[in-house]
Amino acid sequence: MPKKTNSINFEKSLIELEKLIETMEEGDLSLEDSLKYFERGILLTQTCQQALTEAEQKVSVLVKKSENAKLEPFNPNDNEE
Repeated sequence: MPKKTNSINFEKSLIELEKLIETMEEGDLSLEDSLKYFERGILLTQTCQQALTEAEQKVSVLVKKSENAKLEPFNPNDNEE
């Protein structure tokens, strides 16, 4: 059974990152607090990027195992009508 900890960590990290950005955009933080938020944001960004990379690798492995599937570039405009 697949682990859900990575997706949970990704979701939590993304939510925390969004909150950090909102707080920073308000402009009410001191320079010291802004730097702390920025550092935390960088860490969260790296965590999210790592989770996305791992997910992409898993998809690639699954596609390679499937006989009829092929990996194609994602184009979000393909789903628009």
